[in-house]
Amino acid sequence: MSKIGNIDVGEFPLLLAPMEDVSDPPFRALCKEQGADVVYTEFISSEGLIRDAAKSRMKLDIYEKERPVGIQIFGANLESMLQSVEIVEKSNPDIIDINFGCPVKKVVSKGAGAGILKDIDLMVSLTAAMVKHTNLPITIKTRLGWDQDSIRIVEVAERLQDAGAKSIAIHGRTRAQMYKGVADWGPIADVKNNPRMHIPIFGNGDVDTPEKAMEMRDKYGLDGAMIGRASIGYPWFFREVKHFFATGNNLAPPTLEERVQAARKHLQMAIDWKGEKLGVFETRRHYTNYFKGIPHFKEFRTKMVTSDHSIDVFAAFDEVEREFSGFEFV
Repeated sequence: MSKIGNIDVGEFPLLLAPMEDVSDPPFRALCKEQGADVVYTEFISSEGLIRDAAKSRMKLDIYEKERPVGIQIFGANLESMLQSVEIVEKSNPDIIDINFGCPVKKVVSKGAGAGILKDIDLMVSLTAAMVKHTNLPITIKTRLGWDQDSIRIVEVAERLQDAGAKSIAIHGRTRAQMYKGVADWGPIADVKNNPRMHIPIFGNGDVDTPEKAMEMRDKYGLDGAMIGRASIGYPWFFREVKHFFATGNNLAPPTLEERVQAARKHLQMAIDWKGEKLGVFETRRHYTNYFKGIPHFKEFRTKMVTSDHSIDVFAAFDEVEREFSGFEFV
């Protein structure tokens, strides 16, 4: 049984990764319904929070049905990070997660996200200071290292644990790799197999089939899997992994009706949360996966991703349901 601080997260929990413009409350709710054990917010800039930037503040919205939920923040300035912890606490999350892994240039160039992998001492001291500053469990999301020549993740993880981190999720790529190549789970297993480690170690990167989730559990011996890209427009992935763990069989994919219903619900929740314009715009990236496998779908997809008004998108959903009624996904 894995525990993050005092929070029981179950046997080999499935965690929804924090993804920019993806892991918002509507999508987190859908993933939770489909079996995600722990969900994380999009990453939030500590500088944005302390400057009261509207976009950063909005990302602090969490709902009771999501629990346990972690709010993820990033930054490289100690004072700003400590101030942002105080702001985050007011939203009453279960966990505060620090992003030491985002590879995007605008984050890295400020020494935040994966940029901090060049300064392990700062990474450790920031973690220790934040642990002392809050009663909430502090968890870490990071990568193997800055590049292939600087992978010291076994030592780094041990130091983060000693600084008070309550769990570490490790993406099996370096910053230099971005999202290219194949995630290497071997070094993550090395962290887990370090006899000094006693906090949960979660694997992240390329878990895109139930079989891979099982491999992460059984071959690599990790404590849980953090799911990112495989869940975009496909919240059923969590349900499918759990079914495979329980039975050894692959669950039948969701029906057309289930997909249309989820897309409708997703869009409506997004509009309710962030208004018509943003709600319509920010759910677009999910539609390709919601309806993946339907032949000659391009015309419908184009309507969904180019319409600026929800009425047109909802009409496109209705059209798909009529046009492809009875279509079976494999």
